[in-house]
Amino acid sequence: MALKFRNLFVSLTGLFCSLYACSGNSIRNDSNLPNSTTYQKITAETAYQMMQKSDGFVLLDVRSNEEFQEKHINGAILIPVSELEKRAEPELADKDAVILVYCRSGVRSANASKILVKKGYTQVFDFGGINSWPYETVRGK
Repeated sequence: MALKFRNLFVSLTGLFCSLYACSGNSIRNDSNLPNSTTYQKITAETAYQMMQKSDGFVLLDVRSNEEFQEKHINGAILIPVSELEKRAEPELADKDAVILVYCRSGVRSANASKILVKKGYTQVFDFGGINSWPYETVRGK
């Protein structure tokens, strides 16, 4: 009986952890960042809704120039993640601005979000990759 209860407990704990991790709206807390600073992971749908409700945001594409030319979200500015350390502060002067970050699949946007938070940006939202963006995109600049 105790073994069945233990197995059930382990299964339920794993299920709850998986559901929380896949929720798409979790706050990411990176212990490698000073003062446990955070950025928020949101869905493409949430990012789109935020963009429709306000123009007070920066839409940041952190892919390469070639990827950006192929397709990007209208209104996005390009700062490749490899250049973000040196270009963020001169080009993104308002550290309290809402910054919506995306890349191709979500890996670079997460890295870029961590860099921005480390530099003191306070409203960073990572919505993953353009591959998951179901809305309109444009080509070229």
